[in-house]
Amino acid sequence: MDTRQLAAFCAVVERKSFSQAAERLGVTQPAVSLQVRSLEKRLGRQLLDRSGRRVEPTEAGIALYRGAQRMLQLEGQLVEELEAGDDQELRGTLEVGASTGPGSTVVPVLLCEFQRGNPAVAVSLSISDTQSVVDRVAERELELGVVGAARRHRGVVFEPLFRDEVVLAVPPGHRFAGHEVTLEQLREEPLIVMQEGAGVRQVIEDELRKAGTRLRDLEPRLELGLQESVKAAVVAGYGVTFISRAAIEADLAAGTLATARVKGLDPAREISLVRSAGRSPTRAAEAFLDFARRRL
Repeated sequence: MDTRQLAAFCAVVERKSFSQAAERLGVTQPAVSLQVRSLEKRLGRQLLDRSGRRVEPTEAGIALYRGAQRMLQLEGQLVEELEAGDDQELRGTLEVGASTGPGSTVVPVLLCEFQRGNPAVAVSLSISDTQSVVDRVAERELELGVVGAARRHRGVVFEPLFRDEVVLAVPPGHRFAGHEVTLEQLREEPLIVMQEGAGVRQVIEDELRKAGTRLRDLEPRLELGLQESVKAAVVAGYGVTFISRAAIEADLAAGTLATARVKGLDPAREISLVRSAGRSPTRAAEAFLDFARRRL
């Protein structure tokens, strides 16, 4: 079976669009349409339902998609092994996604050290919120994800990688700095939160729920995207925020931020590895995970 046709078909199923599939594959939309039509003609079955706003697989298409994924994975692994040559030097590509917490601290350093030890491996890291990383791993746009919250998703599996403390960051000299405060006291301060989908926000919402309250009860004044945005606002003196301690270690050392504890809350999160369910890892991915686990 022509793997180019299978790749085009799988891309359409995952993106639910011929145009987006073409963009992902780096080809024209007519080329993708031709590959899929040729595949349908060869199998004598309609594989995609094109009648709605989004392209959806038919029952036959769903069955083919499952088998096609396995075939494409095997092809990729075979190519990778052949490219490695007799010396078994690690080659290929490693595409990783990370949420802003681990993606701005631990993960870049690990990837740089891994690539330096394996110069024939091309490494790329993309940063976004936790939900986006999980979705992209599920759609097989990324091989691995590293996120700060394990969100339910049928298309992925999670496994713990390391533990990260979440702290209340405040400006230096703030009345909270170095102290334990109550939720009532926290309600008196401008609270800055990250956007929906951020791992730290989910951790805090879960912790507050255990304490019998909700994030909205603290009346957050500002929602400013992701980690770097909220940190910048606190450094500038506009409020306080919950954030990964690893993300502000340099600021704490420089004295541009301080921390406080909130009575009744002990927020921490398990930084998790995300893999696509049923996907066999490449040699590069396996080697990176072995390397990361030894380092962490």
